[in-house]
Amino acid sequence: MEILKMLVVISITFIVMKIIVTIESYRTKNFALSTKQCLMFCFGWAGMRPQLFEHYGQRQLEGGGEMIAFGLKRIMVGVLLLCLAHQLIFLNANPTVIYWLTSLILLVAFSLILHFGLLSISAGILRFKGVNAGYLFKSPLKSRSLTEFWSKRWNLAFSEMAAIVIFKPLKSKIGQTGAVLAGFAFSGILHELALSLPVNTGYGLPLLYFLIQGVLVVLEKVLLNHQIYILQHRVIGKIWTLFWVIVPAPLLFHKAFLLQVVWPLAGIVHISGLQ
Repeated sequence: MEILKMLVVISITFIVMKIIVTIESYRTKNFALSTKQCLMFCFGWAGMRPQLFEHYGQRQLEGGGEMIAFGLKRIMVGVLLLCLAHQLIFLNANPTVIYWLTSLILLVAFSLILHFGLLSISAGILRFKGVNAGYLFKSPLKSRSLTEFWSKRWNLAFSEMAAIVIFKPLKSKIGQTGAVLAGFAFSGILHELALSLPVNTGYGLPLLYFLIQGVLVVLEKVLLNHQIYILQHRVIGKIWTLFWVIVPAPLLFHKAFLLQVVWPLAGIVHISGLQ
């Protein structure tokens, strides 16, 4: 039931975001999408740039095959990790250790299957139809700052949407810092709907996670403005980014969501002895 609730909430939120982005994108010019193009934008792609679908059905673009192959490889790795997770729960080890290790593997597996697998395949297919679709998750491990991670490498669909409906309208009213924090707060609210509402607990934790990210992104900008370049160091920047993305992650993926949604979605039951 929790899984169904999550899927319903995500689907409704996703479609509402699509409608808002489309309205904002064409508010000052004539609407250029046909009914078929609108439907493909809403249901055939996770990105938030409807203008790309003005070319749907036209000349095939290069790179589609490579993106499909990329996605298939990630799905294969994700499936192997799911199989590994199924074996871990039978280890004679501390239940808490097994819980954290299994949860981490499941999150990585589902991310590979969805974010890097299915979304890459859908983008590749759209390129065969003339849509200049690209990767929405672009080598996040290469990020050297949280700013780069959240704006250029992780979930570009949300970045595109936030830029159109949050950052640009609010920047002139509350300033760049306020607009950045508002964008992260909005992301936190969306994740509350997707991760806390289906299990009816954990409220406030996903929001806190993204507020932390927003504050740290603002801090990065402050350091640059004061010509403090320590985070520009390649190694230090990567360590900083990975630390702040991963270490607070239990706030985002709290225990109730993991045990009631992620584990059942993988077909894994509770570990005996886990409180």
